[in-house]
Amino acid sequence: MFNTIKSQIVSFKIFFKVYLHTDFIAKRLILETNSSIIKVSALSEFKSITKAGLAFSVVFSTLAGYLLAVEDWRQISLVTLLMLAVGGYCMVGASNAFNQIIEKDLDSKMDRTKNRPVSSGRVSVNSAFVLAAALTVIGLVILYIVSPKTAMFGAISIFLYTSVYTPLKPLTPLAVFVGAFPGAIPFMLGWVAHTDEFGIEAGMLFLIQFFWQFPHFWALGWFLYEDYKKGGFYLLPTRKKDKKTSLQVILYCVWLTIASLLPATGYTGRLYLSPIAAVLVLAAGLWMLYGGVQLYRKQTDKAAKTLMLISVLILH
Repeated sequence: MFNTIKSQIVSFKIFFKVYLHTDFIAKRLILETNSSIIKVSALSEFKSITKAGLAFSVVFSTLAGYLLAVEDWRQISLVTLLMLAVGGYCMVGASNAFNQIIEKDLDSKMDRTKNRPVSSGRVSVNSAFVLAAALTVIGLVILYIVSPKTAMFGAISIFLYTSVYTPLKPLTPLAVFVGAFPGAIPFMLGWVAHTDEFGIEAGMLFLIQFFWQFPHFWALGWFLYEDYKKGGFYLLPTRKKDKKTSLQVILYCVWLTIASLLPATGYTGRLYLSPIAAVLVLAAGLWMLYGGVQLYRKQTDKAAKTLMLISVLILH
């Protein structure tokens, strides 16, 4: 009997040790899983509050401007490209974070924005502000290292977007015109980063992206009209989905095409289009103009979505 009791005690000790070891492993797995979930959640919120898709698109434009300025591929600095990418993302991310702070109450009314981190309450205003401020400082420092002029234009961009464009959005359709200025800076920013000067070439790149934004954002404002209306935003030039608005879309498509072809004349400094490139640019401009004409003819959300898609494809 003594041996039986002793055997049971030994079995219990073994079971208890196995249980403790298993429990430790399980708890560790749970902690590691929770940690991974937190990291994934934080990354997801960061991407959302900085609008990663838009930010990467802007970075692409900046890098394209830099590469256009390079006359010899041996002049390309990978370090500068990386700094432009990181600094550019920080600046755009900061602008978007400030925007979500300012518009949190209006965003909560619209279907497309009500689940954003700040408007949904998942990220507090204070946390968002700290992130936006940190991204601003980091972005400016990085761009200043690239060149002081690059940092200056980056600072102008974030100021106009945050302090002028965003407050004007619920007040007047002219906000789109104001917003086109910071929106046109990234393309020419890359040129300035390489040359450290703002000349006719950088100005031309600015003008091209400036005109491009009107058909793009008016197309967006057209098929999202009802949702924007919930937040009190009327971004179309006439505040309505009508012929006058679509006619202005056509006019800006024409001006965009003309501006894009100016480098082919040889009067825009080192920014030059070869005959073949000019034909391709003309084809792209006519494609976008076709989208504008279709919107004028059909006056439908589908036509507006098609125009927006064309504008995105042309930019990239």
